[in-house]
Parts: sequence; structure tokens; C-alpha cells
Amino acid sequence: MTYGGHVRAIAVLGVPLIGGHLAQFAIGLTDTVMLGWYGVEALAAVTLASSYFFVLFLLGAGFAMAVMPMVATAAAEEDETSIRRITRMGLWLSMLFFVVALPLLWWSYPILLLMGQEPAVAETAATYLRVAGWGLLPALLVMVLKSYLAALERTQVVFWITIAAAVTNAVTNYALIFGNWGAPELGVIGAAIASVLTQIVSLLAVVVYAVRVLPEHELFRRFWRPDWEMFARVFRLGVPIGLTMLSEVTMFASSALMMGWLGAIPLAAHGIALQLASATFMVHLGLSNAATIRAGNAYGRKDRAHLARGALVVTIMSLAISAVAVTLFLVFPEQLISLFMEADDPHRGQILLIGTGLLAVAALFQTVDGAQVIALGVLRGVQDTTGPMVIAALSYWLVGIPASYMLGFQMGWGGVGVWSGLVLGLACAAVLLMTRFWGRTINRVGVLA
Repeated sequence: MTYGGHVRAIAVLGVPLIGGHLAQFAIGLTDTVMLGWYGVEALAAVTLASSYFFVLFLLGAGFAMAVMPMVATAAAEEDETSIRRITRMGLWLSMLFFVVALPLLWWSYPILLLMGQEPAVAETAATYLRVAGWGLLPALLVMVLKSYLAALERTQVVFWITIAAAVTNAVTNYALIFGNWGAPELGVIGAAIASVLTQIVSLLAVVVYAVRVLPEHELFRRFWRPDWEMFARVFRLGVPIGLTMLSEVTMFASSALMMGWLGAIPLAAHGIALQLASATFMVHLGLSNAATIRAGNAYGRKDRAHLARGALVVTIMSLAISAVAVTLFLVFPEQLISLFMEADDPHRGQILLIGTGLLAVAALFQTVDGAQVIALGVLRGVQDTTGPMVIAALSYWLVGIPASYMLGFQMGWGGVGVWSGLVLGLACAAVLLMTRFWGRTINRVGVLA
């Protein structure tokens, strides 16, 4: 396939995935915007709670992410039985993970206090998590089934299901946070209920589609029967992926904790800036997913030349997206931040001042953030996950988190220092992961055509 052919193929596969990720992002964005309208304290608490929730969610989502390259490879090998076995055991592992994680969500208040958070903010965050935590199960199951469908290149349905979820979340948020349309005004609790309902709607939609459109896979027939051999394979691939994502999300969650030490207003500014940075990251993530699927197919065919061309093309596409994001963050920071606040908010000036500085740093990490997630995508496609896990842990825990603390507190740079540490951690990961793929992993795939 020519380079132009790769661009077209990645676009056809990736655009719906990008749209799906942006729609998923819109769910969190809706929470942030509406809670920002409701009050800075509520926004700060849910920013903290969301960071806590996603630490657990992304650790559990490793099994769903393992399903994607495994199903893509099985599809390239035309192994329909393995497709069913892989997906089913991904669902099993996700359910088992939920059982383990639920107590950490239910009793989050003392954990948040141990992390140095203000008692009032921690109490509100814990209240949110006691309700929103029940959404972890459907959220993980949805991730597995979306990975299954995406690996079979049915990305359009993934997009439309996520759009339906985003609309459901917006409507229920508007009703339950503010008490509109005759609903009770529940504030933070309303946002949590909306989150759970959204995940349930998504799960129902994706299950109905899988059963009706792909009956040949019989995903839920004799679902209760164990398949220990495939269970172990998904587990071995999924745990390193989950730990890799945990390493990155822990770095970002730690940044939220550090911003919480600076106070509710810096934490609120952090939440807004992070939402904006996350929007562009969703585009890189969609490209990364497309890279995983296409790399998985090339891996199944043992076609190294195809893999190399595709990896180069998707990396260049990611760099182009980064250039656009950098321009927006540097030219229009106040306009972007203002979208999340009421015009008469008494804290508006302080949040704008802090948030503008954070967005300037976010512009710095766009390129390296995109590069590291693209590298992870192609590495997962060829089922190389253990080495990337080690690289992620070193980059985020030994470079990113300590650098954030040193720059933010020891050197007195405040929020800008905390975010500068994120840049260093992401840059370290990007360089090491790209080096691993191009210098080592790709040479183990097939022979040059």
C-alpha cells in the first residue's frame, strides 16, 4: 500500500474512532461545564473525584485494550472462534476487576484525606464517587465491546453509540444538577447519577448491536463457561496495558492532587485546562486506536513493510494535529477558558490568570503527548506490552511526578511548575517508546516485502 493509501485507510478507520473519543470526552466536558456553572467548589470536587475514578477505570480498561489487537490479529488470521473467546474473557476480567475496585470507590473519603485534600472538597468528591462508582462496571464492559467492534473495523457504530451516550449525559445532567424539567436539584449527586445512567444506556446499545448484527460470534451463549487458556492470554496482555495507562493517569491524577494542595481555585483552573488538553488528546487517541488495529492486522499477516509505512503515516498525522492544538492554546487561551465559567463568577479573574499559564504549558506537551500515545498504539498492535509498561513507569513515576513536585513546590512555580513536570514525563516516554518501536520491535515482525 502507498503512503497515500495508508492516509486514506487510517482516516476511514480513525475518523469514527476520533469522533467516538471526542463524544466520550464530551461526557466529561458536560460535567465540567455544568458543574462550573453550578459552583467552583462543586467543580473542584468533581475534578478530584474524576481523577480518582479514572485511575481505577484505566487500570481495568487494560483488558479491553488487550481485546483490540488480539481480535484484529485473529480477524487477519480468519479465526472466528478466537474472536469470540478473546472478547468473552475480556468481559470476564472486566467484571472481576469491578468487584475488586468497588470498595476503593465506596470508601474513598479517608483515602482522599490521606492524600492531603481539603476535608470539604474530599467529602463532596467521596459523595460523588459512592454513586458514580457503580458506573465502573458498565463502563468497562462497554470498553471491551467497543474494542471488539473496532478491531473488526466496525468503527461507525462505536461512534454513534458514544454520541447517543453523550446526549443522554447532557440531558440528564441538565435535569438533575440544576433541577430542571421538574427534576430535583441534586448538584454533584445529579452529575453522578447522570454518569451511571449514561454508561448503562451505552452498554445496552452495544450489546444489542453485537447480538443482532454479529450473531455468528455468539458472544453471550454459555457465557458462564470459563475458558482458562484464553483468560490467561488476555490477562497477560491486559495487565501490562492497564499498568501502562495507570502510570500515565496516575501522573495526571497526582497533578490534580498537587493542584488541590494549592487550593480550590487552582484546582478548578487545572480541571478546565485539563479538559481542553484532553480534547486534542482524544484525536491522538483515536489515531492510536486505528494504529493498533492496522498494526494488529499487519502482525497477523507478518507484513513488516506495511506496518512500517502505516506507523510513519499515523505519526505524521498526529504531529499535524499537535500543530493545530498548539496554535489554539497560545492564541485563544482566555476565550477557551471562558467557555467553562459564568461571566459574573467572582473567581473568574483568578481562574483566567492561572488557566492561561497552564494552557501555555499544555501547548508544550501536545507534540510529546501525541507521540507517546501513537507509539503505544503500534506497540500494542504487535502485542509488545511489557517493555512499554516499564518505560511508562520510569517516565511517569520517576520523572514526571517528582519533577511536578520539585518545580511546583520546591522551586515555587506553583501550577505552571506542576504542569511543566507533566511535559518532562511525557517527553521521556515519547522518546523511549518511539525508540523501542523503530529500533527493536518492528524488526521482529515478519520479513521486508
